[in-house]
Amino acid sequence: MNIALTPTQRQFTKFAAVGFASNVILYCFYLLLTAVSLQPHAAMTIMYAAGALITYLMNRNWTFEYAGPKRAALLRYVLVYGLGYVVNFLVLSMLVDRLGYPHEVVQACLILFLAIAIFLVQKFWVFDKSGIAAAAPERVQE
Repeated sequence: MNIALTPTQRQFTKFAAVGFASNVILYCFYLLLTAVSLQPHAAMTIMYAAGALITYLMNRNWTFEYAGPKRAALLRYVLVYGLGYVVNFLVLSMLVDRLGYPHEVVQACLILFLAIAIFLVQKFWVFDKSGIAAAAPERVQE
């Protein structure tokens, strides 16, 4: 049985594959860094930056197949991941530092929540293709 996916479903599947692979690896490094006495916030910061760089390249080229202006997309991407970082940091601070929840569980839940939010923003803003077609000059057929 062959199941046909919509373009958004294909993109989400690719995004999930990129995100799953990078997050599993980076989460293991997060656990390793916190096990050797690095504070959870510092470990999260290091892993977040590494993950953003890796996933930018994969999502731009493979997930969204974006051929538009790279500098503008990178700026939007950095803004989205910057906001995601702030949300991650604040929630980690509130739930771990103030309420005493285990950082391992909190960070794992944040990864899932932020992944869905970031996919939607990347699809509809960071790597949006609608503006590319409108900005491209039309070829005149002779």
